[in-house]
Amino acid sequence: MTTQVNPVAARPTPTPVQPDSQHPSNPAGPPGPARDPATSAGRPSTVRRRRRLGPGRPIPFGAALGPLLLLAVWSLGSLTGVLDERTLSAPWTVVTTSGDLIASGRLQESLLVSTQRAGLGLAFGVLNGTVLALIAGLSRWGEAVIDGPVQIKRAIPALALLPLLILWLGIDEQMKIVTITLGVFVPVYIHTHNGLRTIDQRYVELAEALRLRPGRFVRRVVLPGALPGFLLGLRFAVVSAWLSLVVVEQINSTSGIGYMMELARQYGQTDIIIVGLVLYGILGLLSDGAVRLVQRRALSWRRTLAD
Repeated sequence: MTTQVNPVAARPTPTPVQPDSQHPSNPAGPPGPARDPATSAGRPSTVRRRRRLGPGRPIPFGAALGPLLLLAVWSLGSLTGVLDERTLSAPWTVVTTSGDLIASGRLQESLLVSTQRAGLGLAFGVLNGTVLALIAGLSRWGEAVIDGPVQIKRAIPALALLPLLILWLGIDEQMKIVTITLGVFVPVYIHTHNGLRTIDQRYVELAEALRLRPGRFVRRVVLPGALPGFLLGLRFAVVSAWLSLVVVEQINSTSGIGYMMELARQYGQTDIIIVGLVLYGILGLLSDGAVRLVQRRALSWRRTLAD
């Protein structure tokens, strides 16, 4: 019996040839990362670092760089004679005068009186501004009654009210503290009120869904939401307190840094005037730095360009 053989079935099946992906001339190889000719030749390749956007890393002691540069320019101008000693005393003259004032006790006494005035005015202003901002921010009726007069006061400088305050309160300590308070509470109110109005509505809806009581709602939602605006307003407030203090202490005052400067003006003592100005600047810089430190600690959960 003869067996029939199918020629197609008997033909051996060719094994598919896998393309050599390592051969550079093989176009059928799988796509891979492009090779640097310098690397393949044994030379290290230069990797470009991605440039970071933003201000960059913090500079150590960067806050002191500007004042030190200003001091250097001042010293250079005094050494070269560009700055006349009768117009602007040299830094070393100011240091010597400060030592004399400290030795006599005048500087400590004036600093204590001025700090008390600024502290009382700042405390009353921050308290009044915060309370008014909470009332206006949490109530439409409160906003209708409070916001308008505060905006009017914002348009009128506190120093423009001095003649009226002198007529009402005289020239005693009460007038000085009220003037500082009026200059402080406006920035606190403006920024705290803005912080309240910009709280995300979803947090309010969540508090309503959880049926939080008004007191707990204020503690858990309102105060944390308004904290960034309040701290920003506080930075403006401490500067406004020192600015207002400079003016009120030069109006029929008998104590304080401003009185010391006004007395020096009458006798043409430029060095004492510069001592008072430098002292005001240092106090303002230190108080602003303290608020910025509190701001950084209290708002450590935020990631900003300053980080």
